[in-house]
This record gives sequence, structure tokens and C-alpha cells, in this order.
Amino acid sequence: MVTGPLRIGVAGLGTVGVGTVRLLAEHADLLAQRCGRRLEVAAVSARERNRDRGVDVSEARWYDDAQGLAADADIDVVVELIGGADGVALDLCRAAIKAGKHVVTANKALIAGHGSELAALAESAGVALGYEAAVGGGIPIVKALREGLAANRVDRVYGILNGTCNYILSAMRESGRDFAEVLAEAQRLGYAEADPGFDIDGVDSAHKLAILASLAFGCRLDFDAVHIEGIRHVSPLDIDYALELGYHIKLLGIAGLTERGLEQRVHPCMVSVDVPIAHVDGVFNAVVAEGDFVDRTMFSGRGAGAGPTASAVVADLVDIARNRILPVFGIPAGELADIPAASMENHFGAYYIRLMVVDRPGVMADVTAALRDAEVSVEALIQRGRNPGDVVPVVLTTHETEERAMRQALSRIGELDTVLEAPHMIRIEQL
Repeated sequence: MVTGPLRIGVAGLGTVGVGTVRLLAEHADLLAQRCGRRLEVAAVSARERNRDRGVDVSEARWYDDAQGLAADADIDVVVELIGGADGVALDLCRAAIKAGKHVVTANKALIAGHGSELAALAESAGVALGYEAAVGGGIPIVKALREGLAANRVDRVYGILNGTCNYILSAMRESGRDFAEVLAEAQRLGYAEADPGFDIDGVDSAHKLAILASLAFGCRLDFDAVHIEGIRHVSPLDIDYALELGYHIKLLGIAGLTERGLEQRVHPCMVSVDVPIAHVDGVFNAVVAEGDFVDRTMFSGRGAGAGPTASAVVADLVDIARNRILPVFGIPAGELADIPAASMENHFGAYYIRLMVVDRPGVMADVTAALRDAEVSVEALIQRGRNPGDVVPVVLTTHETEERAMRQALSRIGELDTVLEAPHMIRIEQL
């Protein structure tokens, strides 16, 4: 059993990097007790050497070039906290693994884009590739899927994977304010980046979903197969109608095996107020895994921030210190399956549709004719009052139908001269 210190090199001293260094320092004795050896930051790399970050790294060797960590013979583990799917982060991880060093990362874009390659390299080199911090912040969902639920065949995994979007949708529901106003507030509070596109357009959630799908279904990562929609088009009107119909709107990432292949999708969903995930609000994340023996399990917690993410980074370091090295995605990388991607056009489900129409005779006849011709069955319709000549909202919910048919109907409805905006569609998810 190894008893000497685990010597760690940290690349990137941003929010998560500083949080990781602080956690390792503050809990040094506790971690040593739990691991049987000390976890020491031996070297660091960042852009600005003299910047005051609020943590003491004076005892660590400094590298202006992160590649120096990979070449340092006195480092056992490289912690990559630089970010980015390619470039410096990818080069560093490849170099560290080839040098026989363990790698821990919080970089979901890197793992989603290159996880299969890096897993094969790590397993061939006999080193660990830890990425607990890449999904769900402090939620230990990687360990749960890879170890805690290893006895199960997982049928579906889904969740709220982005705290920024969840905060925005929750605040819109609670306050009645529109998307732009709440986004600006989230930016002021530090919940959203100055350029929030990766979050609000669903890309961040899609990175995480691709990772979860590989873990859950033992398949190669296929980020390009994820269907991605964001939340820019969700309005207070949609949120109000959702409440009236008994739903909350959540941006979900959903992956499941179907007869058509592996379905991976990120988009706003209407979820019943009767299910627990509907009540996960604010900046919190939640992941649900459905297994054949365990049934349904839900994990919830803070999905970002220095503390929760650092906690996940150090959890991987603890496993390495204990010499626990497992297949990166639960099974050997060479055995990961190539599962065909299910086309979104073949998705089968129910839908919420909101139209802004000119209130005049014959409008609903034209709308229902388009739905009828596409073989889409209406479940419910909401149209209040009569304001002849005015623009009024009309809301429809449908019975389950194929997405191809739904889009065909919406295309025809959008061409009607009485429909003044593109139809707004939100999928209704049965969870």
C-alpha cells in the first residue's frame, strides 16, 4: 500500500482551481486520515503568477506553461481546470496520461468531445481519468452510475443539468418577469456568464448529458448526436399556461434506449407538478436514473460554484490516493458500444403549442384542419374570451404523436395569415 503523499499539479487557478487548493489545505488532516496518505499541491500553473487569489501557493512549483506539469517527474496527478474542449486542456491531458500520470478534470466539454479517446489512453497507461466534477457540480452522479448502480440495467437517465437555466426559469415563474430581465439579474448575481450562450442555448447541458449517457448505457460518447434546444423562446405566458395545466417548465437533458436507438435530447420540458424534479428550483441541479432493479433514484445538489465543484475534484483525488482505479466509463474503453442515434423526428410524445392568432371566424377550423391532416390529436384547448380582430393567444395540448407529424402540422399552421408569430412548441414529458 502506498503511504507517501499524493503529489498534485493543478492547471488553472480560476474559481474551481482556487476552491480546490483551498479545500485541500483546509481539510488536509481529514483527507490524510481518510486516505492513509497526505494530498499535497506540489505544483501549479496559471496565466498570472503575481495575482492575489486568496490562497497560498508559495510552496508549490510554478509553471507558466501547463505542459510543465505533465513533464514534472515529481507529480503523480494533474488536475486540469483550464477549460475548453480542445487546445491547451486536451494537449495537457494527453501528455499527462502518456507520462504515466493520473488526470482529474472538471471539463465537461473536453470529456464530451474526447472522453472515449482519453479513456482508452488512460486505461492503456494504467492511470485514472477522473471527471466527477464535470457533471452536476457537487452531486456524486458519476460514482453513483459507475459504482452504486452497477448492478442495474439503466433504462433512462435525465435531469436538470444547468443551474443558470434552472435559476432563470424558476425566477420567471415566481416573479412573472420576462427572460431578458431575469437573465440580466442572473448575470449581476454571478449565476450567468457575461456571454451566457453555452448555458441558455443548452450546450452545457448537452455536454453533461453525453457523459451521463455513456456511463448509463456503456456506449461511446457521441455529443454530435444530442438534440439541443435552449430556453430563449420560453415566455412568461408559457409559464403561466404551464401552471394552469399542472406543469412546471424545466430545461432537461434526457437519454434513453428506444427501439430506434439511443435518444439524447436537451430542451425545455413541461413536467407535472406531482413529480419531485419539478420542485428543484434556483441554481440547483438534479439527476434521475431509472434502473431495472433499483427503480428510480434522484440526486440533487448545487451544480456549480467553487465549493461544490472542488468537492467533486477532491473526491476523484481521494479515490486515486486510495489506489482505486476503475474503467473510466464503467466498462473497458474498448468495449464501449456504438449505439445508433435515434432521430428526433421519430421522437414520440405529447406537446404544448401556443399560437398568437387574429381573433376572427374560421381560425380554429384552419388550425385543427392542419393538425388533423398530420394525424395529430388535440387533448385540450384554451382560448379565453372574444376580442374580434385582436391578437389573442390560443393554447393546445396534444395526445402522444410522432415529432415528424407535429412539425409538419406546425409548419402548415405557421403559414396561415391569421397566425402572427411562429408557433411556440414545448414538449410534455412523462416522468
